Amino acid sequence: MPDNLPELRDIHLPDGVSAFPIAYGWWLILAGIVLLFLLIQFMLYLRRYSKARYALKLLQNISNANVVEAAKEMSEILRRICVLKYKEAAILLGADWIDFLNQKTKSPIAGKTAELLINAPYIPQESSTYSQEDLESLRRFCQKWIGENL
Repeated sequence: MPDNLPELRDIHLPDGVSAFPIAYGWWLILAGIVLLFLLIQFMLYLRRYSKARYALKLLQNISNANVVEAAKEMSEILRRICVLKYKEAAILLGADWIDFLNQKTKSPIAGKTAELLINAPYIPQESSTYSQEDLESLRRFCQKWIGENL
């Protein structure tokens, strides 16, 4: 019998399995998570943006025919936003209401425009105390305020 021992070699263990490169399935899972995160952020952005767009659309649809009625509707829009975002402002009236609105904007209102916003719910419809210029000033203020707060 021939001697086969010189042909035997030591047993070598294979190299360990590396974690890199990562398999395609893990890349797909990671891409799915990132995509889901971006989708959620996009939906939140659209939700915030659509509220402002909706409020500005309501403001735009207010007719200028009756100054007092238009001022009431603008005040209602501002109140609705405050009920949504600033719960503590829902009970404010008069000068406190104007002060609160002025605290939340960079361009505060004063004078006849502020008086129109305060007094609009109490003025008779046929009153000519306030002019179209006062109403347009109030409309510009509302647009800026909505843009800054929604």
